[in-house]
Amino acid sequence: MRRGDPGPSPGARWGVVWEWRPSSRSLEQVKTMVDQEKSGAEILLKALADQGVDVLFGYPGGSVLPLYDELFKQNHIRHILVRHEQAAVHAAEGYARSTGKVGVVLVTSGPGATNAVTGLTDAMMDSIPLVCFTGQVPTHLIGNDAFQEADTTGITRQCTKHNYLVKKSEDLARVIHEGFQVAATGRPGPVVIDLPKDILLRPAPYTPPSRVRHKSYRPQIKGDIRAIEQAVDLIANAKQPIFYCGGGVINSGPHACQLLTQLARLTGYPVTLTLMGLGAFPASDPQFLGMLGMHGTYEANLAMHNCDVMVAVGARFDDRVTGRLDAFAPNATKIQIDIDPSSVNKNVRVDLPIIGDVGHVLEDMIKVWKARQARPDQAALGAWWKRIDEWRARDCLRYEPSDTVIKPQYAIQRLYDLTRERDPLITTEVGQHQMWAAQFFKFEKPNRWMTSGGLGTMGYGLPASIGVQIAHPESLVVDISGEASFMMNMQEIATAVQYRLPIKVFILNNHYMGMVRQWQELLHGGRYSESYSEALPDIVKLAEAFGAAGLRVSDPAALDDTIRQMMAIDGPVLVDVLVDPSENCFPMIPSGAPHYQMLLGPADKESQPISKEGAILV
Repeated sequence: MRRGDPGPSPGARWGVVWEWRPSSRSLEQVKTMVDQEKSGAEILLKALADQGVDVLFGYPGGSVLPLYDELFKQNHIRHILVRHEQAAVHAAEGYARSTGKVGVVLVTSGPGATNAVTGLTDAMMDSIPLVCFTGQVPTHLIGNDAFQEADTTGITRQCTKHNYLVKKSEDLARVIHEGFQVAATGRPGPVVIDLPKDILLRPAPYTPPSRVRHKSYRPQIKGDIRAIEQAVDLIANAKQPIFYCGGGVINSGPHACQLLTQLARLTGYPVTLTLMGLGAFPASDPQFLGMLGMHGTYEANLAMHNCDVMVAVGARFDDRVTGRLDAFAPNATKIQIDIDPSSVNKNVRVDLPIIGDVGHVLEDMIKVWKARQARPDQAALGAWWKRIDEWRARDCLRYEPSDTVIKPQYAIQRLYDLTRERDPLITTEVGQHQMWAAQFFKFEKPNRWMTSGGLGTMGYGLPASIGVQIAHPESLVVDISGEASFMMNMQEIATAVQYRLPIKVFILNNHYMGMVRQWQELLHGGRYSESYSEALPDIVKLAEAFGAAGLRVSDPAALDDTIRQMMAIDGPVLVDVLVDPSENCFPMIPSGAPHYQMLLGPADKESQPISKEGAILV
């Protein structure tokens, strides 16, 4: 017998004559029979491949080892091993926000799932599409307080858009495809799929995504054309209008951002953006008033308060924007465009709601505007811009420069000026540095700004930058950080080193929890209770201990060279920027104050509020 010859068939050896006959089964039935021989873990990986998933972020454990075993056997899906499950979710958030794709997370049961809760809540608050697979004890042990058992679906019910516990193998593929559909459509959000270990081991059938559609979930995409026509009439007749735009514009996609710019150009009206909306409209455009809200610009907040028609596009009127609700834009006719009906009239009563995808609604709005040959009242608009320019002249972001100490605002300005040509992608932690980054870093395009808005999660930025860098391996990715936030998830430097990710962590180090200290100074009589960090690691030595590069700068004259050196290093870098510890972030709307009562600088006190017209009352 020659090598490679299969030899006689088993039937021939036993004297049985085998005869091939055409099967009456369809090709689809045969395919299903073959797929039934695959384990749940194999089915899950096939489903991920069919969903276009190329990377997932995770941390292994006993209940998900069957899935990790299957990951070992394939090469089409890349696994990124983080050092903490919270970081896995934040990394997936960074990946999702910078690409528009669904981020995927894999964690084990018990503490693996509970460690992911902070990231899931963050994604829920900021409308980030994620699918998080959590391990679970075998189905027959559920409810028995087995080792590393947790009621994951119960725990995550309030911090996910939807969650599933898979109890039957035949449901596995359908649930996965449904989960991706729910996460990515309508108002995006996180989905948890809890997987008992025996479900991963048992044979399971496969259903392709084309054959799966959620039975009841049908988000409304197109807006009511009559409401859109009514909105166009209101907008065209406005005397003091403003477009107030949020993260929903970016979630709708780059085309929605282009449509927003087109509509702003057609009308000539001012545009302001929320923290989550930065990049949806070009920051360099003269119609842009800057960010609004608690640390927004003077002109944006005063324009919001004094407008007569407010068009809220993909924004939800959160408390950091509105200030005291009973004093918010009292004379404005409010139009709200949002894909999520539950966000409409939730915080602020609006006069004209339009439910639908921002991109589709803006497209129809532009068509109606052009068809009607609408024209704004140029005289009124000119007077409105004159008032806005008077507010702009206050130069609310000015600060006192220094030759001896690095001002944090100056550090962000120099970082922006020296990196802007490389079209950087920016993540942040949470605190003063986050607000300074929002104020001084200018974004011309969407998906360049990744920050924790709704939940305000310290420790978000570093793992998020890992997800962003994985998605954009050739891009400059910078995490603008504070030393307190950095310490929350600093272990993820090891992840960056392991995967040779050249992220740059730009730490504004003032030895304080800066925003806490600021509130204590301005609102609590200067009683700095537990906001000072007396013991901090040497950032340069810490970087070197992880195998990264470390730089330190305290002299304003040396800042530019340090930033250039940071960018020149091909690998992860920690930059310890020693900044003025007494600097505060202004403008600031004190908590509970109306949105027109801003503190503009160190000389302002709560006893000197700003009037509705924009004058300081002495």
